[in-house]
Amino acid sequence: MADRSLRGIRLGAQSLQSEEGVVFHERAQHVYSCTVCGRDTTLTFAADAEVPEAWECRTCGAEALLRIGDTTATVDHSGDKTPRSHWDMLLERRTIPELEELLEERLAYVRARRGAGGESTDKLSA
Repeated sequence: MADRSLRGIRLGAQSLQSEEGVVFHERAQHVYSCTVCGRDTTLTFAADAEVPEAWECRTCGAEALLRIGDTTATVDHSGDKTPRSHWDMLLERRTIPELEELLEERLAYVRARRGAGGESTDKLSA
C-alpha cells in the first residue's frame, strides 16, 4: 500500500509559475487619515486609477480622508441620501388613521381566533 502513494510536491504549497517576463503595472501609494482616531492608512492603487477621496478606517470604521500634501481632501456629502427606515417607507404608503384602522382589524381577528373576545382589553385597562 505504501508503494501506491502519490509522490511529488504538495498541492498548493508552491506555484509552478515563475515571475520571469511579467511586467507589473505601475502603482502609487496614497495615505488616508482617519477623522476620528487619527490613524494613517497607506493604500496602494494602480497609477492610473481614480483614487477615492474617502476610505473606511481599518481601526474604528469611521471615514478616513485622502491626504494631499499637508492637507486632507474635502468630501461633499450633500448629495448623499439619508437611509429610510421601514416606518418611513410605511408612512409613504399609509396615513396614521389608516394604520390605526388596520391595527384594530388585526387585533379583532387575533382576539376572535383565540376566543378571547373583548376580555383581553379589559385585563389591560384594569
